[in-house]
Amino acid sequence: MIAGLQQWVTALATAAAVFLALLLVRRIGIRHLAALAARTTNRIDDLALALLRGTRTYFLAAAALWPAANLLPLPPTVARALQVLAVIVIVLQAAAWGNVVIAHLLEHRVQRLREEDPAGATTLSALTLLARIGLWSALLLLALDNVGIDITALVAGLGIGGVAIALATQNILGDLFASLSIVLDKPFVVGDFIIVGDLLGTVEHVGLKTTRLRSLSGEQLVFSNADLLGSRIRNYKRMAERRIVFSLGVTYQTSEEQLASIPGTLRGIIASEPGVRFDRAHFKEYGDSALTFEVVYFVLDPDYNTYMDTQERINFAIFRRFAGDGIDFAYPTRTVHVHPAGATDA
Repeated sequence: MIAGLQQWVTALATAAAVFLALLLVRRIGIRHLAALAARTTNRIDDLALALLRGTRTYFLAAAALWPAANLLPLPPTVARALQVLAVIVIVLQAAAWGNVVIAHLLEHRVQRLREEDPAGATTLSALTLLARIGLWSALLLLALDNVGIDITALVAGLGIGGVAIALATQNILGDLFASLSIVLDKPFVVGDFIIVGDLLGTVEHVGLKTTRLRSLSGEQLVFSNADLLGSRIRNYKRMAERRIVFSLGVTYQTSEEQLASIPGTLRGIIASEPGVRFDRAHFKEYGDSALTFEVVYFVLDPDYNTYMDTQERINFAIFRRFAGDGIDFAYPTRTVHVHPAGATDA
């Protein structure tokens, strides 16, 4: 009787000591990691701090009871009950840690997206929920297996059902994963002007299944996410500068000296424009009714209106300069030779 009482006292003392030690370690660890996280900008120590804060007190209590239980001669039924309890506690703690990791990896990004891309933030929030459902499902199956329940039939049934659901909803799942790719990889965001095939418009919304654009003529264009990522996308919002190529033609009556001066004239006009980088100007070819020059320059601001304003000033300057130099612009002409009746060529 006394020996049994001593065993219980020793076990309780061991459990209390281990529990208090674990509480102290958690408290000291939180304090030091909080101080470290405040001094650094990396997210690793933030994640470690969140995981330590997410360590539940009941998990520490269960960890403290385990060595104490080994000191006691417990009946098999009690030992089995403690084992089941330990599995439940471990699963709950693993779920808590998993939620912390998901929150750290995804919800932090959601908060950053709320101002920049509200539609993307909504999509990522939905995917965060799916990640949590997957985590809890896996932990539940693991817990059932560890408490002695045969989950083989359950997993097989879920597998068959999952295949059937996947086949029935493959288009939806394809769009869902394409949505995740758009949110994480960011080939475009809300507000970007993009061209997909022969369709173009400004991105208004990125959803779980579709992405919506507002075209220049006003109507809304709706693309499935999977089809959109399978297409060639031209994102004009991310254009750093705009390359401009244009041609002009002068008449065949233009003298050689005038032709030789035209590239330098074009260079001077374009180079004098602010926010422009001149590339080249060349006498390109002999056209059907014109001597053709090709000009290439870059507008350093990608805005389309800025480009049009610049091109308009360049066109006016070329018109004035050519008029002052006596150079005529060419236009399609046709010369008709009329022979008098009965006349023959010599």
